[in-house]
Amino acid sequence: MALSVDQNQPVYIDSNSQQLDMQNNQATFLGNVKLKQGSIKINADKVVIIRDMKTGGIQEIKGYGNLATFSQLTDDNKVLYGEAEELCYKTVDDQLTMLRRAMLAQDDSMIRGSKIRYKISKQKLIADGNIGDRVTTVLQLQAIQK
Repeated sequence: MALSVDQNQPVYIDSNSQQLDMQNNQATFLGNVKLKQGSIKINADKVVIIRDMKTGGIQEIKGYGNLATFSQLTDDNKVLYGEAEELCYKTVDDQLTMLRRAMLAQDDSMIRGSKIRYKISKQKLIADGNIGDRVTTVLQLQAIQK
């Protein structure tokens, strides 16, 4: 399980510039973007945050880059790490979707594909390859035996 207190933490963002679209409840951060919410960290060239119009809470965080990265500490103190050209973290669904050159790793085990969808709270993963590409998985024995 992902660290259960992360969603209740404030979001801190550092970037070279930002643009706000108040009408659409969207903020865009550009240039060496570093986002932190509790143990969640996203580093990207560009981050777009979409807020819920009714509650004001964060609905979705999208990261773009020549590899954007995502990391989060789990409740059992393990690090979940992902990278892709495009990341989409839907906070309500607690789902991370990674597109193009996607990789997700935890406990020295790793999966690569063109698209990875990971339901963080349920630890359920779906990975797909492009036409002609396959999904690659590396499972470390010590991680399986635990």
